[in-house]
This record gives sequence, structure tokens and C-alpha cells, in this order.
Amino acid sequence: MTTTLHEPEFATIVDRLFENASHDAPPVDRDTFHTKSVEERVELFQNTYVPVAPDAGRLLYSLARAAKPKTIVEYGLSYGISTLHSAAAVRDNGFGRIITTEMNTTKIAASRATFAEAGVSDLITILEGDARETLKTVEGPIEFLLLDGWPDLDLPILKLLEDKLAPGALVIADNVGFESSKPYLEYIRTPENGYVSVASPIGECMELSCRCA
Repeated sequence: MTTTLHEPEFATIVDRLFENASHDAPPVDRDTFHTKSVEERVELFQNTYVPVAPDAGRLLYSLARAAKPKTIVEYGLSYGISTLHSAAAVRDNGFGRIITTEMNTTKIAASRATFAEAGVSDLITILEGDARETLKTVEGPIEFLLLDGWPDLDLPILKLLEDKLAPGALVIADNVGFESSKPYLEYIRTPENGYVSVASPIGECMELSCRCA
């Protein structure tokens, strides 16, 4: 059986996006970008992919296939690479939906075109604007949460959605190697907060957590 990820047309699109991303250089030092406002970051990174690593994308696909979530919520669309991996899993599962967020209108337009080309537009809803506001409208239960935006906002976004997480929900945070990720990691790794969590060296460090409370 061939997965959606391995279908030639779909794989070509994903490979093209990764190739485009490989030519990007961060517009600001990774250790100081958190000093900028969200609006300043959006402007600075408007043409930058900020993708998950290829092996991280395959991990996301595998986890979503195994968990079979009805609802995947993603904080941080960018140019849609991680979203494509989630969409491939949803398509292969035969059910589910993805809700993702993005402030940058250029990235939203490019991602919509990519999703249409890949034939997965019907699986994805893009909430336009600040995720701290737009995600308030999302109804639970959420079985799969991907935190793939600004690392210092991972904890506020998690707390915003925490009451909507289903028992056993997976929470995946990408790029947790930043200094600004420390509050999130301290929270998610504290057993009293209701999670079992493990660090993964995949990509630029991921944190894989299960909501147990």
C-alpha cells in the first residue's frame, strides 16, 4: 500500500517546499528574535519558510496515523510543510480535519495554493490572524495539537486550549531548543500538570507529550 506521502505528485510538492526552504537564512538571530513583538516577527519572517525538518515531518505523519485524531490543531502554518504531513495522515486515515493558524497573508495565500495543488484543501481550515485570539473559537475535543510557531508562545497557546484537549491527546512542540522554550518545557514536564512527556532530538528538538489528566 502506498501512502499519500509517497504518491509521486504529493511527494514532489513536499520535496519542492523543502528545497525552497533550504535556501532560506533566518532574518534575525535565533537567540534574540523573541525580543521582537509578534507583529515585528511576522514582518521579519514573511518570506522565510521556518519548516519542520524532513524527519520531523515523517514523525508527525506517523503519529497522526497511529493516533487517528478527529481534530488536529496546528499553531503556526508558515508555508504549510508540517500541515501537508498532517493532511497526508488524515487522508490516509479516512477521516479527520486540521485547523491551523497564520498571521502572514503572503504565507496564507501560498499555502492555500499548495493545498489545492496537493488535493487536501478540503481537510484544512486556516484561521487568519493572531493565534492567541483565533484559537479561542476552536471547539474540542482536540486529539492532536502541534505547536510549531514562536516558541515563547507555546505555553500560552497550550493553556488556551488545554481544557479542550481530549484524554490521551498528543501535544507535539517543535523547535524547543530555544531559551524561550524553557517555561513550556518546565510546565509540560511537571507531572502534576497532567502530561507524560519525552524529548526527541529530531529536527531542532521536539517535545512529545501525552495529555493524561
